[in-house]
Amino acid sequence: MGVSKSRVNASEHTGDVTCQQDHHHHHCIASASPPAIPNRQACRRAMSAARRVQQWATFGRMWYLYDGKWQNPLESADKIVPYLDGSHKPIFHPLNDSGDHVVVINSRDIALPGDEWEKRVYFHHTGYAGGATWTLAWQLHEADPTMIIRKTVYNKLSKNLLRRGRLARLHIFPDDKVPDSILKNVSAQMRQLRPVPRRLDHYPQEELENFPKIFDWPKDHVIN
Repeated sequence: MGVSKSRVNASEHTGDVTCQQDHHHHHCIASASPPAIPNRQACRRAMSAARRVQQWATFGRMWYLYDGKWQNPLESADKIVPYLDGSHKPIFHPLNDSGDHVVVINSRDIALPGDEWEKRVYFHHTGYAGGATWTLAWQLHEADPTMIIRKTVYNKLSKNLLRRGRLARLHIFPDDKVPDSILKNVSAQMRQLRPVPRRLDHYPQEELENFPKIFDWPKDHVIN
């Protein structure tokens, strides 16, 4: 007895369906079309501008400005070092040099706590026999106003081959006069650790006279 077969082809949105039928079997085979591969250039165009800036800020070298006026250099070094070695970034690795530049101004006006100016000593050796010297903090600061911050940051950096390269990205100036070649690169500022107090002689005379007083000395009062 002969076998009669019928084939029906149907096309849908999900793919092509082929059905075969005979006296003993009935089965359907569905073949779905493969999904479209997204275009790489289209994905790049779809990246938002904010995402591009975030990516650039992560992998690029930023320039930060830090005002060292009335700041403790020992505490300032703890704030500066993460920016130099890149440990504040999510891509940080101890062997990866991904740090940023830091520009420190007003290093002449730093403030050491207590009697650190008279008690703190800095060591230096020339490399020759008898070349060891010990210098007090106030003497070193008087000779070079940028050396205390530089030495403090150098001691805080990790002691490896990347140490000198990271220190080269530290730019210290004794005052607020920064060359235009460096200042044009600055794009962010680091917050100071403590507010700078205002000297009494920096207030205008009118503000001093209008300041509320608890009491006032009489004009004929004489202080022994």
